[in-house]
Amino acid sequence: MAPLFPAFDTLQKTFGSGPTPSPTNSRTPLEARLDLYPAYSIADDAKSKAKKLSEEASREFNAASKKAQSKTGSIELYSGKYYAACTFGGLLACGLTHTAVTPLDLVKTRRQIDSKLYSGNFQAWRHILRTDGFRGIFVGWSPTLVGYSAQGAFKYGWYEYFKKTYADIAGPEAAHKYKTALYLSASASAEFLADIALCPFEAIKVRMQGTIPSQYSGTLNGLSTITAAEGVGGLYKGLYPLWGRQIPYTMMKFASFETIVEMIYARLPGQKSDYSKGAQTGVAFAGGYLAGILCAIVSHPADVMVSKLNAYRKAGEGFGAVTSRIYKDIGFKGLWNGLPVRIVMIGTLTGLQWMIYDSFKIFMGLPTTGGAAPPEDDQHS
Repeated sequence: MAPLFPAFDTLQKTFGSGPTPSPTNSRTPLEARLDLYPAYSIADDAKSKAKKLSEEASREFNAASKKAQSKTGSIELYSGKYYAACTFGGLLACGLTHTAVTPLDLVKTRRQIDSKLYSGNFQAWRHILRTDGFRGIFVGWSPTLVGYSAQGAFKYGWYEYFKKTYADIAGPEAAHKYKTALYLSASASAEFLADIALCPFEAIKVRMQGTIPSQYSGTLNGLSTITAAEGVGGLYKGLYPLWGRQIPYTMMKFASFETIVEMIYARLPGQKSDYSKGAQTGVAFAGGYLAGILCAIVSHPADVMVSKLNAYRKAGEGFGAVTSRIYKDIGFKGLWNGLPVRIVMIGTLTGLQWMIYDSFKIFMGLPTTGGAAPPEDDQHS
């Protein structure tokens, strides 16, 4: 009778003489098999491509930076070239970022002027897109670009100048001991001048965004219409409340940024100079975003008044009279209309502004802002 199961010799010939020895680099029993989890290989591939793109971008940035520095020559700290570079960096930082968030600013301004106009930000954007198209959510972009480019140039350029000048007047020890007061006074002085450049374009922007449909076709049309009807003074109706909004805002922006960045580096291992350019700009963005939240809260009531003044101030009406009338209409609670959207807008704006500004300084071979070491005498005391 034939056996029920094949003989051992038959099995051995068919399937081999025994188990194949495992290679020394085989996976452990608990290690995931990548062939069973294709997502892992896709993620690794994406990481590899992102790393290559980052390295390529870094090489191009460094090449362009060296080319720019070879054309401008060595830039000595606190020289005329240094302040010119800071001025241009500020122009880029503020002009580009404020223009990019025009849709946020549009809704904020309209809700400040008429809190019942929209039920929420998303409802507002949907309504504007439906009625005016994509172009409608960028109403006011041109005076924003021109005005905030000028303001950024003045603000950052003069801040660097006043910070150095006031520090020299105070002396190294006092400048380090009272550095917060130094940041506050330098930023207030810079913003005072910057707002004179900004005010005409802010007036045009608010009137364009605050009326439906917009009463001006663009920046030049707004300038000519206002000056023809109200004279040059019409462009500066909102200067006092603009100072009231922007000077506290900028004081908070610069002083808190410098302090936050210093705190970040103090808690990180090593010195600021130990970190890469990318890491330093990352710190600049984080410090700027946190500073921006504080800025938005401090300056928001004045921001509401600027919007109301430019929209509702009557010809010949005094500043005190119109302020009193507006406050009577909206009350204390009305001064905080649109605060959540402004926190998001200003936080993002301020973070991006500091990142762009410090990136440009790196591009020109200059050190980034904040996180400076104390004077030599303090370090050895």
